[in-house]
Amino acid sequence: MSPSVNTPAGGLSPLLILLLAMSAGLSVASLYYSQPMLGVLGADIGASSRSIGLVPTLTQLGYALGILLLAPLGDRHDRRNIILVKSGVLLLALLAAGLAPSIHLLLLASLVVGLAATLAQDIVPAAATLASAEQRGRVVGTVMTGLLLGILLSRVVSGLVAELLGWRSMFVIAALSILAVGYTAWRHMQPSRPSTNLSYVALLASLLGLWRAHPSLRRAALAQGLLAVSFSAFWSTLAVMLHDAPFHLGSAAAGAFGLAGAAGALAAPLAGHLADRRGPGLVTRLGAGLTALAFAGLAAAWWWAPTTAQLTLLAVGTVLFDLGVQATLIAHQTLVYQIDPGARSRLNAVLFVGMFSGMASGAVLGSLLLAAWGWGAVMGMATLSAAAALWVRLRAA
Repeated sequence: MSPSVNTPAGGLSPLLILLLAMSAGLSVASLYYSQPMLGVLGADIGASSRSIGLVPTLTQLGYALGILLLAPLGDRHDRRNIILVKSGVLLLALLAAGLAPSIHLLLLASLVVGLAATLAQDIVPAAATLASAEQRGRVVGTVMTGLLLGILLSRVVSGLVAELLGWRSMFVIAALSILAVGYTAWRHMQPSRPSTNLSYVALLASLLGLWRAHPSLRRAALAQGLLAVSFSAFWSTLAVMLHDAPFHLGSAAAGAFGLAGAAGALAAPLAGHLADRRGPGLVTRLGAGLTALAFAGLAAAWWWAPTTAQLTLLAVGTVLFDLGVQATLIAHQTLVYQIDPGARSRLNAVLFVGMFSGMASGAVLGSLLLAAWGWGAVMGMATLSAAAALWVRLRAA
């Protein structure tokens, strides 16, 4: 690695941190490009609303499976090589999604996109390993800002691109961005040394041992998973809700709400800094509480606010719940990385399996509730799930 991106004292230069943050963001963005495009995508390939709802569900499920089955390999093998392989697979899967002639091939490509996009979860432990203990929360927070901005701004970009160039063009552009991620890893990331020589089967089996041995890990995975249910239920149904009455808005409008959520992502380094100074437990309680309040406000606004005010209230609620979810995630990562420095990839895998299992569940529940009882029911479920996450964190206090 060139001296410009590697500093002997701290292991990470500002430039390398920026490159890692951008790579994490572009990688994880692949999971979310489809969401604002679901309305136009379904109409274009003749898929029902229930079938098209499986696109984000399978993507999130693939991500959860990839974290469980692939992310632990970061403790056993060179993370740079893992990132390079996953980048190649993700590039091909995105191209397949963009060329898919039917819903069946699109669903298969979506599952593979989720599996390969887990390369983002190889980048974050690498940053945590290279950072000093005193700065770990801040460094993880900065890299996670890139990841979170990728999640949120992906919706803005895909909504606009789908409106201007069509949904297939968005997948092709996404594939090109992953080519840049692979080049960055090849050019700037140092090879990493394994922290364990366990076989693959033993490596996976050790996940259960970590789960049983550390109550703080179990609480973190459960609480973040419950918050993810709320988060995913909102984002996976927003485009469909805005496309229908009374708003009748297109994919660009749905994607634009990602700008509101991005405001919350910018606070991620502050959450990491607060976790370094006051402890991650406090930040998890504050974040979960803010998320529950934001969704309660969105539920109340849907039922009682006039239609003319609902879009404004929706944007405000989006800022608040995104801030809460992301602050809690940063604190949870800071917490679990302290458990065992030699098992950071596996600890991260357990945390994110919980989170993305919640994401997949939220996408399914949100689609079913929206079809059966409307947006108010989706927001009611999101409020209850976030409140349950707060309860888990308060019990740990």
